[in-house]
Amino acid sequence: MLSIIVYSCVRAEGLTMTAERRWKTGGVRVVRADAQESATRGLAGRATVFDFAGSGGCKTWIGTVTLQPEQKTVPHHHGRHEVAVYVVKGRSEIRWGERLEFFTEVGPGDFAYFAPFVPHQEINPDASEPVDFLVVRSDGEKIAVALTLSVVAEPEKVF
Repeated sequence: MLSIIVYSCVRAEGLTMTAERRWKTGGVRVVRADAQESATRGLAGRATVFDFAGSGGCKTWIGTVTLQPEQKTVPHHHGRHEVAVYVVKGRSEIRWGERLEFFTEVGPGDFAYFAPFVPHQEINPDASEPVDFLVVRSDGEKIAVALTLSVVAEPEKVF
């Protein structure tokens, strides 16, 4: 069972609670694996793990994405957000570029970073195993801009 521990960003200005109380209740948050699993049911494989809005924390969003066998996302970008994914389980092909003309394969333990406004797509080519990603975005705003692209038939492999 995987547990995720994150140290949140706490701003010093305007704090009225004692340091002990602040650290006890605001310094670390834990989301247990069973809570995360139940949160993803019925949400097309996406669930928020941490959303720091209103907590005095940073703008970071942390969540999970599961791509079922032979599933792929629509070509999209996340606007001004920076996005990083960590492959927890499974193998995926990631395509990117104006026509999704580049691709790489990623597997367990691999990270991928997407700069702001980069068109991309995640693909699970496996017929039987899902792909699980841990996703970190530089903002909690849910920007996902679906794109209609003229996609190349054979992208260039990178990395």
